[in-house]
Amino acid sequence: MQIQVNHSVREIPPDWQDESLLVVLREALGLTGTRFGCGAGQCGACTVLIDGQPRRACLTPVAAVGASRVETIEGLAAPDGGLHPVQQAWLDQATPQCGYCQSGQIMATVALLRNRPSPTAADIDAALSGNLCRCGTQQRIRASVQRAAQTLRGGQ
Repeated sequence: MQIQVNHSVREIPPDWQDESLLVVLREALGLTGTRFGCGAGQCGACTVLIDGQPRRACLTPVAAVGASRVETIEGLAAPDGGLHPVQQAWLDQATPQCGYCQSGQIMATVALLRNRPSPTAADIDAALSGNLCRCGTQQRIRASVQRAAQTLRGGQ
């Protein structure tokens, strides 16, 4: 079995094909940026993009991925190592505190900004409502989303 992850086709060994996408990404493929949080799809730490849509990797069987494109936090950076504008905005705004939820927050934000380049506060709240942050950095997260949106629109 093969899946497309971060623009590369990856072979999934037979003994991993009954696992969740999260387990395969982390354990079989070594992509540890996608985090295990609650394991029940409630916290959003494991959010990846499947065909551009945010999905919980802990609830997605790897066998269900098929020919879909999977994007993880590791796949956002440019080939030269330059950060994606959302990742850069997170750093510029000093968004993470503990950082555990941030990869899921960033992936949900990337999906939001691809669909809504100029999101309202309500759009941001709705898009990130399934991503929990226990450190209380929600105001910095919102500011980071707005900063990234401005950068992506060319407003640096």
